[in-house]
Amino acid sequence: MVLRIGYVREHFCSPLLQFAEEDAEKTFTLVECPSGTGQLISRLTNDEIDVAIALTDPLITGIANGSKAYKLVGSYTTTPLNWAVITGVKSPYHKIEDLKDTKIGISRFGSGSYTMAYVLALQNGWSTKDMQFQVNNDIRGLIESVNDGSTSAFLWEHFTTKPFVDAGQCRFIGNIPTPWEAWLIAAHPERAQTEALKTFLQELSNYVQAFDSQESREKKNIDFIKAKFGYPEEDIIAWQKIVGYPKVCHEVSESTVLNTLSVLEKAGVVKSPEGGFKASQFVNTNVAKLV
Repeated sequence: MVLRIGYVREHFCSPLLQFAEEDAEKTFTLVECPSGTGQLISRLTNDEIDVAIALTDPLITGIANGSKAYKLVGSYTTTPLNWAVITGVKSPYHKIEDLKDTKIGISRFGSGSYTMAYVLALQNGWSTKDMQFQVNNDIRGLIESVNDGSTSAFLWEHFTTKPFVDAGQCRFIGNIPTPWEAWLIAAHPERAQTEALKTFLQELSNYVQAFDSQESREKKNIDFIKAKFGYPEEDIIAWQKIVGYPKVCHEVSESTVLNTLSVLEKAGVVKSPEGGFKASQFVNTNVAKLV
């Protein structure tokens, strides 16, 4: 079985891209999803991909809200994601506090940009009941919306957005890290055959470990990310200081699942069933180990 792997073409996916380049037997194909995790979930649901490397909070939200299109099968990073809060070049917003009761741009409902807007509200003591959103599909649509005034701001990964800030297309007014490990791996419970998926995760673990080594961080990773994404060396070095990868990809942390659910419930994004959530309901334990 040739697995269809959905991913967002960002620097985080460098180990996956390296794996794809060296996958001589072509055991999987990559399907780029530029709109982010909301698009990844949609493609899992619509039988366009079998596996997704995606953001923790939207994946968990989807399962909590009843999706049967996927379950968690692994972990991809062990560190939070640093979300930038971004506004237009000439907008009247200069600090996060200015955004209260304004319309926030998101890529899709259910995406990371959507759930993190709730986290931002919670951290600032704002009501989450009447939050306003505008869907703008991808980062270019989001940048356009903050500059034409249809939205006040949007949230996106810091280093992915920095080239647009450096080019004078938008402004940073703050940052907010996720209260959870940033990236998980999800797969359709039937389309992604167990043995093929286990093999993929074992091999991906090897590439993740190699990428995370001190030797790779000093030169190979920098050269690879420069070539693939065009980031300046200082940004790559700064990013590497705040990112960590797991020793194996076929494990899911129970505390990550439950802690994420706790925050999402406070934000009103998910509602706990009677008796509470159980982490085992979110994980395909035929493939991944719940730790």
